[in-house]
Amino acid sequence: MGNRQSRREVLTGSGAAFLAAALPACSWAQEAPKRKLGYAIVGLGSYATRQIMPRLKDCEFAKLAALVSGTPEKLERYGTEYSIPKTHRYSYANYDSIRDNPDIDLVYVVLPNSMHAEYSIRASQAGKHVLCEKPMAVSSAECEAMIAAAKKAGKKLMIGYRSRFEPYNREAIELVKSGFVGRPRLITAEHGFNIQPNQWRLDRPLSGGGSMMDIGIYSLNAARYLAGEEPVEVSAMESTDKNDPRFGNVEDRIDWQMRFPSGALANCVSSYTSHHNAYRVTGTQGWVGLEPATSYEGQLMWVRKSGKTEQRTLPVPAKNQFVGQLDHLAECAMSGREPIVSGEEGLRDLRLIEAIYRSAREGKAIRVLQA
Repeated sequence: MGNRQSRREVLTGSGAAFLAAALPACSWAQEAPKRKLGYAIVGLGSYATRQIMPRLKDCEFAKLAALVSGTPEKLERYGTEYSIPKTHRYSYANYDSIRDNPDIDLVYVVLPNSMHAEYSIRASQAGKHVLCEKPMAVSSAECEAMIAAAKKAGKKLMIGYRSRFEPYNREAIELVKSGFVGRPRLITAEHGFNIQPNQWRLDRPLSGGGSMMDIGIYSLNAARYLAGEEPVEVSAMESTDKNDPRFGNVEDRIDWQMRFPSGALANCVSSYTSHHNAYRVTGTQGWVGLEPATSYEGQLMWVRKSGKTEQRTLPVPAKNQFVGQLDHLAECAMSGREPIVSGEEGLRDLRLIEAIYRSAREGKAIRVLQA
């Protein structure tokens, strides 16, 4: 789900052309729809209510249409706040009846990790397009089932990698792709925060794991999109103080390395006891780095080229990363094109997470085969 360090697009001016070119999966030039597509938000926790729902009013192609929660008080409170009629407020018990509501086109699953697969699959079966928070699920087998359900229904499945719609992250990808740093040789990616006790993320049956299934996915996904290729080997080490009551059945810290076909290496950190939010890709001719890299706002970028280091500032975007993400699925649903962060993207991360856990458990490097 969202990046807890701050706990947690079309650019204006000269950046507009860049972002339009960087989002090839859907056409940003098509005519405005006759109506905005309606989202049903499934799960009314803090990320949904503080980060997602307030942004829907700013969307060009989407709007808030329905709410799903197991807590009647939340349905009443947020239903009233957002003027959602009672007919568009659902419990988990009658969730499947969303199929009969033509105002719901899209479903955003913002639930604990272990519930992602079930509620995404049921949404696909109800004939709705799905945006599911990351990590996509708690196993690669669940990810595969989600992809199959969406394909069978003929609907889109997108994963909530919001940083792919954030201007500085998109700029970093483009700089590496364009050869600014030369040939990439080393990527460092570090994400972590000091987690508070007594929350579902520390309960393995709900979370599927510890920091790696939460904040670590930012390091993992960033290393992949900066490298522009898929790793072929991972090597990992876990560091967890089992005397800390927070870590009764989940891990605290994992450090891992990924080797890519080009020979580039990524050194990554995922932590529940130390603060990190940064990455850097270093090549044969320079480097690009962000810190903070994947926060809700306030990204800062530095670049180094020809022996000179400078800060790079981009124009303020017309759409922030949340709005860009929400609109992207709606536009892809209308155009028929695939999201840039499809279910297959989430599956690739889960396969790597499974390999990272296996490496840490067995104390050896694990070869990775990507479909």
